[in-house]
Amino acid sequence: MDGYFLVVSSDTMGKEDDIGAILIKGFFDTINATGEAPHRIFFLNAGVRLTTMNEEIFPVLREIEKKGVEIFSCGTCLKHYGLENALKVGHRGSTDMVVGGLKDMRTVWI
Repeated sequence: MDGYFLVVSSDTMGKEDDIGAILIKGFFDTINATGEAPHRIFFLNAGVRLTTMNEEIFPVLREIEKKGVEIFSCGTCLKHYGLENALKVGHRGSTDMVVGGLKDMRTVWI
């Protein structure tokens, strides 16, 4: 999926936390297993918990990153949640990356 930019704005998929946590993990497991990964993933809002706190998901994200996917977490969001020093995968990024992604790549929001 070269040229795709995935923006992840939550640590779950959907409004129900229990099933949403299972679904988001399954989503990233599937990306990792199939190799159908976007060019870049940007985590913002509560999505930064996936790159910092979620011990089930950040190892999967590391595997995805090893396959050449760029992974970034919103610096403002990390600061808001007190997670600036907790980043386990990827790099700190800024929302101008989202704006650039909208212009340069096909963007998918989840």
